[in-house]
Amino acid sequence: MAFFQKLKSGLGLSANKLGDGITKIFTHQKLDDETLEALEELLISADMGVKTAASLAAELSKQKFEKEGDSILIKKALAGCIAERLKPLMKPLTITHSPELILVVGVNGNGKTTTIGKLAAQFRSEGKKVMVAACDTFRAAAVEQLALWAERTGSGFVRGAENVDPASVAFQAVEKAKAEGVDVLLLDTAGRLQNKKGLMEELVKITRVVQPHQTLMVLDATTGQNAVSQVQVFQEMVQVTGLIVTKLDGSAKGGVVVALADQFKLPIHAIGVGEGVEDLQAFDANHFAESLLGIA
Repeated sequence: MAFFQKLKSGLGLSANKLGDGITKIFTHQKLDDETLEALEELLISADMGVKTAASLAAELSKQKFEKEGDSILIKKALAGCIAERLKPLMKPLTITHSPELILVVGVNGNGKTTTIGKLAAQFRSEGKKVMVAACDTFRAAAVEQLALWAERTGSGFVRGAENVDPASVAFQAVEKAKAEGVDVLLLDTAGRLQNKKGLMEELVKITRVVQPHQTLMVLDATTGQNAVSQVQVFQEMVQVTGLIVTKLDGSAKGGVVVALADQFKLPIHAIGVGEGVEDLQAFDANHFAESLLGIA
């Protein structure tokens, strides 16, 4: 199945919620304060957050519709409003250093290691020399998973002894990448719950040692508004430069992408809709907005 078809299918739960809700609200009803309030509540329920929902409803209220109660036109107008907010954040990953040091962060279960594997495969397909480093020294399973991705993609691999200081592994990886003429070094980190102070400080240490060119945060779309609080805490601890949103292939919470865009204005480099390498692709605002409203 093509990527955009998977995105449309994956966001089907969100689209059903929003699309059916809009149809119900606006069938035989005009765009007035009552229907706009109902729309705002619907957008909040789709994980867009109170502030984003209110501003989208206000933006829609300024538009003129020839026919009252035309839910299809309203869906298209809303998709247009959403796309315009997201377009400035459409920024594919670019490589400007040699090696490009990319630190990948996020909480447990968000898909960091798999995302690193997919990125490695994509960079390798572009002819780049890639290295991946397992800086999660406390979970042997995470190290082995990354080792498999390195082997599968033909990438270099750096690991440290079990329970060794992750920052030392990161430093070793950077030195090795420089010595071997690597184009891209991807550093995997331990999945951190944002409320674990010690683990977050460890991440700060890695950042201080490596001084990455990019710090990518991987987010799980199925967590909804919790993704917003995750970004907020990570932003306070390390300088997140961009987002990758995974698991959009089965989420009723796709609206959180709009909330993230509104609140943080961070580039959304890519989105994921499945397990395959081809299921991680550059973010497209128009396709996303239309899929979210079920009109793609």
